[in-house]
Amino acid sequence: LFTGLYSGNFTTDVSRCFNADQPLSDFHLMICYWKDPYMQYFARSVGERKAPEINRGYYARVQGMNHLLDAFIRKTECDCQVINLGAGLDTTFWRLKEENLLPRKFFEIDFPTVVARKIHNIKKKPPLSKPIIETHSTDSLLLDAHSLDSDRYCIIGADLRDISTLDQKLKKFQLNQELPTMLLSECVLVYMTPSHSSNIIHWAAESFHTAMFINYEQVNMSDRFGQVMIENLQRRQCNLAGVEACQSLESQKERFLKSGWEHADALDMMTVYSMLPQEDVARIERLEFLDEKELLHQLLQHYSICWATKDKLNLGISYITLFLLIVFASPPFTNKL
Repeated sequence: LFTGLYSGNFTTDVSRCFNADQPLSDFHLMICYWKDPYMQYFARSVGERKAPEINRGYYARVQGMNHLLDAFIRKTECDCQVINLGAGLDTTFWRLKEENLLPRKFFEIDFPTVVARKIHNIKKKPPLSKPIIETHSTDSLLLDAHSLDSDRYCIIGADLRDISTLDQKLKKFQLNQELPTMLLSECVLVYMTPSHSSNIIHWAAESFHTAMFINYEQVNMSDRFGQVMIENLQRRQCNLAGVEACQSLESQKERFLKSGWEHADALDMMTVYSMLPQEDVARIERLEFLDEKELLHQLLQHYSICWATKDKLNLGISYITLFLLIVFASPPFTNKL
Protein backbone atom coordinates (compact mmCIF):
# COMPACT_ATOMS: atom_id res chain seq x y z
CA LEU A 1 0.00 0.00 0.00
CA PHE A 2 2.77 2.42 0.86
CA THR A 3 4.44 3.20 -2.43
CA GLY A 4 7.55 5.09 -1.34
CA LEU A 5 7.60 7.29 -4.40
CA TYR A 6 10.47 9.53 -5.35
CA SER A 7 11.06 13.21 -5.54
CA GLY A 8 14.30 15.21 -5.78
CA ASN A 9 13.75 17.55 -8.73
CA PHE A 10 10.57 15.63 -9.39
CA THR A 11 9.33 15.83 -5.79
CA THR A 12 6.43 18.01 -6.86
CA ASP A 13 5.32 15.56 -9.55
CA VAL A 14 5.36 12.62 -7.19
CA SER A 15 3.71 14.35 -4.25
CA ARG A 16 0.84 15.39 -6.46
CA CYS A 17 0.18 11.72 -7.16
CA PHE A 18 0.61 9.55 -4.08
CA ASN A 19 3.64 9.77 -1.87
CA ALA A 20 4.59 9.01 1.70
CA ASP A 21 2.72 12.07 3.00
CA GLN A 22 -0.64 11.01 1.61
CA PRO A 23 -3.17 10.12 4.35
CA LEU A 24 -3.88 6.45 4.72
CA SER A 25 -7.54 6.96 3.89
CA ASP A 26 -8.69 3.35 4.07
CA PHE A 27 -6.69 2.02 7.02
CA HIS A 28 -9.62 0.41 8.83
CA LEU A 29 -10.80 -1.15 5.59
CA MET A 30 -7.34 -2.25 4.45
CA ILE A 31 -6.75 -4.29 7.59
CA CYS A 32 -9.68 -6.39 6.42
CA TYR A 33 -8.09 -7.00 3.01
CA TRP A 34 -4.81 -8.35 4.37
CA LYS A 35 -3.06 -8.72 7.69
CA ASP A 36 -0.58 -5.95 8.52
CA PRO A 37 -0.42 -5.06 12.22
CA TYR A 38 2.34 -2.52 11.56
CA MET A 39 0.45 -0.36 9.09
CA GLN A 40 -1.27 1.50 11.93
CA TYR A 41 2.02 3.00 13.15
CA PHE A 42 2.44 4.95 9.92
CA ALA A 43 -1.19 6.04 9.42
CA ARG A 44 -1.53 9.74 10.17
CA SER A 45 -5.09 10.65 9.27
CA VAL A 46 -8.24 9.37 7.67
CA GLY A 47 -9.25 10.91 4.36
CA GLU A 48 -11.61 10.14 1.55
CA ARG A 49 -12.21 6.42 0.99
CA LYS A 50 -10.94 4.96 -2.23
CA ALA A 51 -13.14 3.13 -4.71
CA PRO A 52 -13.54 -0.67 -4.31
CA GLU A 53 -11.62 -1.38 -7.52
CA ILE A 54 -8.62 0.55 -6.14
CA ASN A 55 -8.68 -1.46 -2.92
CA ARG A 56 -8.88 -4.74 -4.83
CA GLY A 57 -5.94 -3.59 -6.88
CA TYR A 58 -3.95 -2.92 -3.71
CA TYR A 59 -4.85 -6.41 -2.50
CA ALA A 60 -3.62 -8.07 -5.71
CA ARG A 61 -0.45 -5.99 -5.64
CA VAL A 62 0.38 -6.93 -2.04
CA GLN A 63 -0.32 -10.62 -2.65
CA GLY A 64 1.73 -10.72 -5.84
CA MET A 65 4.76 -8.85 -4.52
CA ASN A 66 4.78 -10.78 -1.25
CA HIS A 67 4.53 -14.11 -3.02
CA LEU A 68 7.58 -13.52 -5.20
CA LEU A 69 9.61 -11.99 -2.37
CA ASP A 70 8.82 -14.79 0.07
CA ALA A 71 9.56 -17.44 -2.55
CA PHE A 72 12.99 -15.90 -3.19
CA ILE A 73 13.81 -15.78 0.52
CA ARG A 74 12.74 -19.38 1.00
CA LYS A 75 14.76 -20.47 -2.04
CA THR A 76 17.89 -18.92 -0.49
CA GLU A 77 16.98 -20.19 3.00
CA CYS A 78 17.15 -16.56 4.23
CA ASP A 79 20.82 -16.34 3.25
CA CYS A 80 20.20 -13.26 1.11
CA GLN A 81 19.65 -9.53 1.26
CA VAL A 82 16.77 -7.33 0.14
CA ILE A 83 16.97 -3.78 -1.23
CA ASN A 84 13.67 -1.93 -1.29
CA LEU A 85 14.03 0.95 -3.75
CA GLY A 86 11.66 3.74 -2.80
CA ALA A 87 10.49 1.99 0.33
CA GLY A 88 8.53 4.91 1.72
CA LEU A 89 6.51 3.72 4.72
CA ASP A 90 6.56 0.08 3.68
CA THR A 91 6.28 -2.48 6.51
CA THR A 92 7.80 -5.53 4.81
CA PHE A 93 10.79 -5.79 7.18
CA TRP A 94 8.47 -6.18 10.18
CA ARG A 95 6.27 -8.71 8.40
CA LEU A 96 9.29 -10.84 7.47
CA LYS A 97 10.60 -10.69 11.04
CA GLU A 98 7.22 -11.82 12.38
CA GLU A 99 7.01 -14.68 9.87
CA ASN A 100 10.59 -15.90 10.46
CA LEU A 101 11.56 -14.99 6.91
CA LEU A 102 14.05 -12.25 7.68
CA PRO A 103 16.95 -12.10 5.20
CA ARG A 104 20.49 -11.55 6.37
CA LYS A 105 19.93 -7.82 5.87
CA PHE A 106 17.03 -5.66 4.69
CA PHE A 107 17.87 -2.30 3.09
CA GLU A 108 15.44 0.52 2.38
CA ILE A 109 16.19 3.52 0.15
CA ASP A 110 14.18 6.70 -0.18
CA PHE A 111 14.65 10.43 -0.25
CA PRO A 112 16.02 11.97 2.96
CA THR A 113 12.74 13.70 3.89
CA VAL A 114 10.83 10.42 3.70
CA VAL A 115 13.57 8.57 5.57
CA ALA A 116 13.62 11.19 8.33
CA ARG A 117 9.89 10.74 8.88
CA LYS A 118 10.18 6.97 8.96
CA ILE A 119 13.08 7.05 11.41
CA HIS A 120 11.04 9.37 13.62
CA ASN A 121 8.18 6.84 13.64
CA ILE A 122 10.55 3.96 14.39
CA LYS A 123 12.11 5.84 17.33
CA LYS A 124 8.73 6.80 18.79
CA LYS A 125 6.87 3.50 18.28
CA PRO A 126 8.21 0.52 20.31
CA PRO A 127 6.44 -2.08 18.08
CA LEU A 128 8.62 -0.75 15.23
CA SER A 129 11.89 -0.29 17.12
CA LYS A 130 11.77 -3.52 19.14
CA PRO A 131 12.17 -5.93 16.18
CA ILE A 132 15.17 -3.92 14.99
CA ILE A 133 16.80 -3.96 18.43
CA GLU A 134 16.04 -7.67 18.90
CA THR A 135 17.99 -8.52 15.75
CA HIS A 136 20.96 -6.29 16.59
CA SER A 137 24.06 -7.61 18.34
CA THR A 138 25.21 -4.49 20.20
CA ASP A 139 23.67 -1.93 22.55
CA SER A 140 23.80 0.96 20.08
CA LEU A 141 22.56 1.60 16.53
CA LEU A 142 24.23 3.76 13.91
CA LEU A 143 21.72 6.58 13.61
CA ASP A 144 21.60 10.08 12.14
CA ALA A 145 18.91 12.28 10.59
CA HIS A 146 18.81 10.41 7.29
CA SER A 147 20.01 6.89 8.02
CA LEU A 148 19.62 4.10 10.53
CA ASP A 149 21.75 0.97 10.45
CA SER A 150 21.55 -2.24 12.44
CA ASP A 151 22.69 -5.81 11.85
CA ARG A 152 19.53 -6.79 9.96
CA TYR A 153 17.81 -3.51 8.99
CA CYS A 154 19.13 -0.40 7.29
CA ILE A 155 17.31 2.66 5.96
CA ILE A 156 19.22 5.19 3.85
CA GLY A 157 18.29 8.63 2.53
CA ALA A 158 19.51 8.79 -1.07
CA ASP A 159 18.61 9.83 -4.62
CA LEU A 160 18.28 6.84 -6.93
CA ARG A 161 19.37 8.94 -9.88
CA ASP A 162 22.82 9.31 -8.31
CA ILE A 163 23.97 5.72 -8.69
CA SER A 164 27.55 6.36 -7.59
CA THR A 165 26.52 7.89 -4.25
CA LEU A 166 23.85 5.24 -3.73
CA ASP A 167 26.40 2.48 -4.29
CA GLN A 168 28.84 4.11 -1.85
CA LYS A 169 26.19 4.44 0.87
CA LEU A 170 25.03 0.84 0.50
CA LYS A 171 28.59 -0.45 0.75
CA LYS A 172 29.20 1.76 3.78
CA PHE A 173 26.35 -0.08 5.48
CA GLN A 174 27.70 -3.54 4.65
CA LEU A 175 25.96 -4.37 1.39
CA ASN A 176 27.36 -7.78 0.36
CA GLN A 177 27.63 -8.16 -3.41
CA GLU A 178 28.29 -11.89 -3.08
CA LEU A 179 24.91 -12.59 -1.45
CA PRO A 180 21.80 -13.45 -3.46
CA THR A 181 19.95 -10.14 -3.65
CA MET A 182 16.31 -9.17 -4.11
CA LEU A 183 15.51 -5.68 -5.40
CA LEU A 184 11.98 -4.31 -5.02
CA SER A 185 10.50 -1.36 -6.89
CA GLU A 186 6.84 -0.33 -6.69
CA CYS A 187 5.68 2.65 -8.76
CA VAL A 188 9.15 4.19 -8.65
CA LEU A 189 10.84 3.74 -12.03
CA VAL A 190 7.87 5.22 -13.92
CA TYR A 191 8.51 8.59 -12.25
CA MET A 192 12.10 8.67 -13.47
CA THR A 193 13.44 9.35 -16.95
CA PRO A 194 14.21 6.21 -19.00
CA SER A 195 17.93 6.90 -18.74
CA HIS A 196 17.82 7.12 -14.95
CA SER A 197 15.72 3.98 -14.52
CA SER A 198 17.92 2.15 -17.02
CA ASN A 199 20.95 3.09 -14.95
CA ILE A 200 19.39 1.53 -11.85
CA ILE A 201 18.48 -1.69 -13.65
CA HIS A 202 21.95 -1.91 -15.22
CA TRP A 203 23.69 -1.15 -11.89
CA ALA A 204 21.73 -3.93 -10.20
CA ALA A 205 22.63 -6.43 -12.93
CA GLU A 206 26.31 -5.49 -12.75
CA SER A 207 26.49 -5.45 -8.96
CA PHE A 208 25.00 -8.87 -8.13
CA HIS A 209 25.71 -12.19 -9.80
CA THR A 210 22.66 -13.89 -8.27
CA ALA A 211 19.64 -11.63 -7.96
CA MET A 212 15.98 -10.98 -8.64
CA PHE A 213 14.42 -7.61 -9.47
CA ILE A 214 10.66 -7.17 -9.06
CA ASN A 215 9.05 -4.07 -10.55
CA TYR A 216 5.40 -3.09 -10.11
CA GLU A 217 4.03 -0.24 -12.21
CA GLN A 218 1.80 0.73 -15.14
CA VAL A 219 1.54 -1.18 -18.41
CA ASN A 220 -0.44 -1.00 -21.69
CA MET A 221 -0.32 2.77 -21.49
CA SER A 222 -0.55 3.32 -25.24
CA ASP A 223 -4.23 2.34 -25.52
CA ARG A 224 -7.15 4.70 -24.92
CA PHE A 225 -7.60 3.76 -21.25
CA GLY A 226 -3.89 4.31 -20.65
CA GLN A 227 -3.99 7.67 -22.39
CA VAL A 228 -6.89 8.76 -20.18
CA MET A 229 -4.86 7.74 -17.11
CA ILE A 230 -1.93 9.87 -18.34
CA GLU A 231 -4.19 12.84 -19.11
CA ASN A 232 -5.79 12.67 -15.66
CA LEU A 233 -2.37 12.66 -14.02
CA GLN A 234 -1.18 15.54 -16.19
CA ARG A 235 -4.17 17.61 -15.06
CA ARG A 236 -2.86 17.08 -11.54
CA GLN A 237 0.57 18.19 -12.82
CA CYS A 238 1.92 14.69 -12.30
CA ASN A 239 4.39 13.61 -14.96
CA LEU A 240 5.08 9.93 -15.69
CA ALA A 241 8.58 10.58 -17.00
CA GLY A 242 9.27 6.89 -17.65
CA VAL A 243 5.99 5.91 -19.27
CA GLU A 244 7.62 4.86 -22.55
CA ALA A 245 8.79 1.65 -20.85
CA CYS A 246 5.18 0.94 -19.85
CA GLN A 247 3.75 0.35 -23.31
CA SER A 248 3.40 -3.42 -22.99
CA LEU A 249 4.48 -6.47 -21.02
CA GLU A 250 7.14 -7.00 -23.67
CA SER A 251 8.57 -3.50 -23.22
CA GLN A 252 8.69 -4.08 -19.46
CA LYS A 253 10.65 -7.31 -19.92
CA GLU A 254 12.90 -5.91 -22.62
CA ARG A 255 14.25 -3.12 -20.41
CA PHE A 256 15.74 -5.78 -18.10
CA LEU A 257 17.02 -8.10 -20.81
CA LYS A 258 18.83 -5.20 -22.47
CA SER A 259 20.52 -4.31 -19.19
CA GLY A 260 22.23 -7.60 -18.35
CA TRP A 261 19.49 -9.69 -16.76
CA GLU A 262 19.29 -13.30 -17.93
CA HIS A 263 15.54 -13.91 -17.69
CA ALA A 264 12.50 -11.67 -17.43
CA ASP A 265 8.77 -12.22 -17.29
CA ALA A 266 5.70 -10.10 -16.60
CA LEU A 267 1.98 -10.42 -15.89
CA ASP A 268 -0.70 -7.78 -15.84
CA MET A 269 -2.54 -7.49 -12.54
CA MET A 270 -5.82 -8.83 -13.92
CA THR A 271 -4.01 -12.09 -14.64
CA VAL A 272 -2.47 -12.03 -11.17
CA TYR A 273 -5.87 -11.34 -9.60
CA SER A 274 -7.40 -14.29 -11.45
CA MET A 275 -4.72 -16.63 -10.06
CA LEU A 276 -5.17 -15.73 -6.41
CA PRO A 277 -6.74 -18.37 -4.12
CA GLN A 278 -10.43 -18.17 -4.88
CA GLU A 279 -11.52 -18.62 -1.27
CA ASP A 280 -9.63 -15.52 -0.20
CA VAL A 281 -10.70 -13.55 -3.28
CA ALA A 282 -14.32 -14.34 -2.44
CA ARG A 283 -13.69 -13.08 1.10
CA ILE A 284 -12.30 -9.71 0.03
CA GLU A 285 -14.96 -9.26 -2.64
CA ARG A 286 -17.58 -9.43 0.11
CA LEU A 287 -15.99 -6.46 1.88
CA GLU A 288 -17.27 -3.89 -0.59
CA PHE A 289 -19.86 -3.91 -3.34
CA LEU A 290 -18.37 -3.36 -6.80
CA ASP A 291 -20.90 -2.18 -9.35
CA GLU A 292 -18.67 -1.85 -12.42
CA LYS A 293 -16.56 -4.99 -12.71
CA GLU A 294 -15.44 -3.96 -16.18
CA LEU A 295 -13.69 -0.95 -14.63
CA LEU A 296 -11.78 -3.28 -12.30
CA HIS A 297 -10.69 -5.36 -15.29
CA GLN A 298 -9.54 -2.30 -17.23
CA LEU A 299 -7.67 -0.89 -14.26
CA LEU A 300 -5.84 -4.12 -13.43
CA GLN A 301 -4.93 -4.63 -17.09
CA HIS A 302 -2.99 -1.38 -16.87
CA TYR A 303 -0.71 -2.41 -14.02
CA SER A 304 1.81 -5.22 -13.98
CA ILE A 305 4.44 -7.09 -12.05
CA CYS A 306 7.65 -7.69 -13.98
CA TRP A 307 10.47 -9.78 -12.55
CA ALA A 308 13.97 -10.46 -13.81
CA THR A 309 16.63 -12.86 -12.59
CA LYS A 310 20.33 -13.75 -12.67
CA ASP A 311 21.43 -17.04 -11.12
CA LYS A 312 25.18 -17.69 -11.11
CA LEU A 313 24.80 -19.80 -7.96
CA ASN A 314 22.22 -22.01 -9.70
CA LEU A 315 19.69 -21.67 -6.90
CA GLY A 316 16.81 -22.10 -9.32
CA ILE A 317 15.41 -18.63 -8.72
CA SER A 318 14.25 -18.34 -12.33
CA TYR A 319 11.79 -21.14 -11.55
CA ILE A 320 10.17 -19.19 -8.74
CA THR A 321 7.82 -17.75 -11.34
CA LEU A 322 6.36 -21.20 -12.04
CA PHE A 323 4.79 -21.16 -8.59
CA LEU A 324 3.16 -17.87 -9.47
CA LEU A 325 1.48 -19.56 -12.43
CA ILE A 326 0.11 -22.36 -10.25
CA VAL A 327 -1.11 -20.91 -6.97
CA PHE A 328 -0.19 -18.26 -4.46
CA ALA A 329 1.23 -19.69 -1.27
CA SER A 330 -0.30 -17.17 1.16
CA PRO A 331 -3.02 -18.77 3.30
CA PRO A 332 -6.43 -17.12 3.55
CA PHE A 333 -6.51 -14.33 6.12
CA THR A 334 -9.24 -14.38 8.73
CA ASN A 335 -9.91 -10.92 10.09
CA LYS A 336 -10.50 -11.04 13.85
CA LEU A 337 -11.09 -7.33 14.37
